Amino acid sequence: MTTAASASGSAAGSVSAPSSASVSASVGASPVDKGVGPLLRGWREQRRVSQLELALRAGSSARHISFIETGRSRPSEEMVLRLAEHLDVPVRERNSLLLAAGYAPHYPETPLDDPALEALREGMERLIQGYEPYPAFVVDATYNVVAANRGIAMLLETLPEHLLAPPLNAMRLTLHPEGLAPRIRNLREWRGHLLAQMEREIALRRSEPLRALYEEVAAYPHPSLEGPPSPESDEERGEPPVPYFALPMQIEHDGRVLSFISSISTFNTPMDVTVAELAIETLLPADPATVKYLQSLMS
Repeated sequence: MTTAASASGSAAGSVSAPSSASVSASVGASPVDKGVGPLLRGWREQRRVSQLELALRAGSSARHISFIETGRSRPSEEMVLRLAEHLDVPVRERNSLLLAAGYAPHYPETPLDDPALEALREGMERLIQGYEPYPAFVVDATYNVVAANRGIAMLLETLPEHLLAPPLNAMRLTLHPEGLAPRIRNLREWRGHLLAQMEREIALRRSEPLRALYEEVAAYPHPSLEGPPSPESDEERGEPPVPYFALPMQIEHDGRVLSFISSISTFNTPMDVTVAELAIETLLPADPATVKYLQSLMS
């Protein structure tokens, strides 16, 4: 589980609109104030691509790329989108580049509860409900939960109410000392994995809301090691260790240690900012004991 979350305050699987917090194209300056040239240069340098390599990818010349970056040449709308595509710029930031170049945004940002996205909402709900009894949920760009199934609700059923108040944030809930953190057996490794994931997202999206969330959860104190003994793992009971194929989240639940491997899916070639920033996370049981326990819940 990259994160754990639930759609608190509504039935599992329900969908609500994601956070409306904006994501700035760069820190400390609006895209219009900074200009499209410096912004494109920043993305190119971040991707570690030379002007010549970018020019070859985009069917242009290094001279023209240089003129765009220094402000000597104003790129066409088509060129801005082409360069953004070859630099793998997130959809929201492509709109920022267009605004900085003096053009209207190309990609709409449709609220998730808009009737136009009804098919998307229903599809996501069917997907995560069909994954039961295994946990699955959907988050937006700042890890706010927009849908979750009963497998997630199972993991959260003993948490305090104040942590389940909307908007429910997956990272906050997972790492909070009153959240899932005290029950995660390999918290040091899992916490490191989550923070590293957020760092990569911050570098990719240059999101101030995401940076603020990172600073908050990174500052959480680690849960005390004192308290009642934890349930024994298979290895501690003398059973053969499981050869995990990826880092699992090992979490205590109802006197057992459950192990999950996280898988994250996003939408292919999204044409809407909201859709581009959605991620569907499924938790695959990582050992036979977890499979057996979760399937027993369905009987």
